[in-house]
Amino acid sequence: MQTPVPSDLHIAQAAPIKHIKEIAARLGISADDLHYFGKTKAKLPLALLNEEKIAQHKLILVTAINPTPAGEGKTTVSIGLADGLNHIGKNAIAVLREPSLGPVFGMKGGAAGGGYAQVIPMEDINLHFTGDFAAIEKANNLLAALIDNNLQSKNRSLGIDARTITWKRVMDMNDRALRNIIIGLGGTANGIPRQDGFNITPASEVMAILCLSKDFEDLKKRLGNILVGFTYQNQPVFAHQLNAQGAMALLLKDAIKPNLVQTLEGNPAILHGGPFANIAQGTNTIIATKMGLSLADYVVTEAGFGADLGAEKFMNIKCGYGALKPDAIALVATLRALRHHGGAKKDQYNTPNAHFIEIGFANLEKHIDNCRQFGINPVVAINAFYTDTPQETELVQQLCAAKGVQAVVTRCWAEGGIGSAQLAHAIVQATQNPQNSFKPLYDWALPVEQKIHTIATQIYGANGVEYAAKAKAQLKTIADLGLNQLPVCMAKTQKSFSDDETKVGKPTNFTIHVREFEYATGAGFVIPILGELMRMPGLPANPAAEKMDIDNNGVISGLS
Repeated sequence: MQTPVPSDLHIAQAAPIKHIKEIAARLGISADDLHYFGKTKAKLPLALLNEEKIAQHKLILVTAINPTPAGEGKTTVSIGLADGLNHIGKNAIAVLREPSLGPVFGMKGGAAGGGYAQVIPMEDINLHFTGDFAAIEKANNLLAALIDNNLQSKNRSLGIDARTITWKRVMDMNDRALRNIIIGLGGTANGIPRQDGFNITPASEVMAILCLSKDFEDLKKRLGNILVGFTYQNQPVFAHQLNAQGAMALLLKDAIKPNLVQTLEGNPAILHGGPFANIAQGTNTIIATKMGLSLADYVVTEAGFGADLGAEKFMNIKCGYGALKPDAIALVATLRALRHHGGAKKDQYNTPNAHFIEIGFANLEKHIDNCRQFGINPVVAINAFYTDTPQETELVQQLCAAKGVQAVVTRCWAEGGIGSAQLAHAIVQATQNPQNSFKPLYDWALPVEQKIHTIATQIYGANGVEYAAKAKAQLKTIADLGLNQLPVCMAKTQKSFSDDETKVGKPTNFTIHVREFEYATGAGFVIPILGELMRMPGLPANPAAEKMDIDNNGVISGLS
């Protein structure tokens, strides 16, 4: 019988927490250099970035197989691995994304880890944190207001065709009622009526820009390069033509600085940025990753969803703009997910079944092969659940060994850093493997269609790519705008290698369908849209928010 385990929130609330200046001191940071948010959170100045140290230290990417709806615990394993590295005597830091309030109050929950592998203060991290998302939201919506103000203007109009405006307002909450709305009603004094809508804040291009900017000047340049729509003469209109970039950057003056917190075990962690991986690049900021590499010998970072999304974009987009290279990859798998990919239904995920495991291994096998395409042989991290059996675990390890890959069980959720010590040793060994040498999958100079074909066939395993009529027409726009030499950021379901979420495991004989394109000219990538994707989620039938509360003493309950 399973031993009752306290909730993530109870574990976090019961943990001793150090003053953030103690955590900073471990990294050699003066208390005077911190921008404090209370006693347990602080922002780090960009002056701490040190390119010489960055080149000397090791970068470890944590990614995963295609997840079950509940996820496979990449953040938990990332935190556990950082604690594990510190446990075996290494100087390590976790560098992660910040949570979005939408999932916190919806179904998925927060993003502070789980069990005994968490970052704290958990409540603050999951609720507003240091205000970065609010700053991104305000910068995004300032640009939206300037666009509508220009439509209203008689003397300074840029002649924007309101029907072509692609820039939407954002808020950091799941609210399906805001996906499609009409604005500007109520007479001539209230603007030009037009169809509009909201995206969730992590889907904003401002979030993607913050995560890919190398410094403040680069941030302003990228903000100015945002494409907002076209004129009646079909000429592109950018944010700099509205003189928006200065004020937008002003709102982001603190948000650009990484946030320092700690793990349950008192080890340092940096949280910064939070784009989703199915619609954006799904990784934390370049600045935060480089900050970690400036301060610690080993940096553990993660990329969202399966390796076909977050890791692919980490390698081909973030590493390109940030001049980064991972030294090792921890590929997270759970027996639950392997059962899922082997044919188990939701109510069978926790039921031992070696047959499902063996069939579902095909999904993990494809991700292993994909990691190798980037020049790195991964270490498989089996994130342990109480429903795992030794026989199933040994089967996965044997199947991985036959592929020339080490599979290590990590028990960080239940045991913290000590439960990840074996994984930590394996990762250190992997960073020293001379055969691991990172290389991107494609050359940015290739035509957009060729880059898409490369990802679709080599990473997803598709036979080819088909373009809808709208997408074909937009390929000409991409060429006319001079965007052909940008990387591509594929927007697709996280549930499958294909663009059909029902095709689990390792699908074969399928085609990828590009419905249309979006142009993230500020962030610096082209977005092929595969299938129907939602940039403003809705709440589930039983939202997590309904179980949350706070008492007279300020003690929070129900947060996960």
